[in-house]
Amino acid sequence: LVKAVGLRKTYKSGGKQTVALQSVSFNVGEGEIVCLLGSNGAGKTTLVKILSTLLFPDDGQARVMGYDVVSQTDKVRRIVGYAGQDSERSVFFRLTARENLLF
Repeated sequence: LVKAVGLRKTYKSGGKQTVALQSVSFNVGEGEIVCLLGSNGAGKTTLVKILSTLLFPDDGQARVMGYDVVSQTDKVRRIVGYAGQDSERSVFFRLTARENLLF
């Protein structure tokens, strides 16, 4: 149902580069339950945002129910819901105003 291969995501700020995900690969099959554990800054939120199409990976591929999270965002968004923590923003820059309301 979910497949990730070699996901990589970096953030750049003030000339400094921070690696959030480096070569993350995994499969989640039907009926499996998965929990993401890790310390602050381990990349959990970044991974979930990539799987829900709110961020694009710098490298690698991810599929949800067979749909590519980069090239088939509309199809992924129809089957994935994301509710961030209270400290997260409630509007996402990659989405239009209408898409934010529908999301």
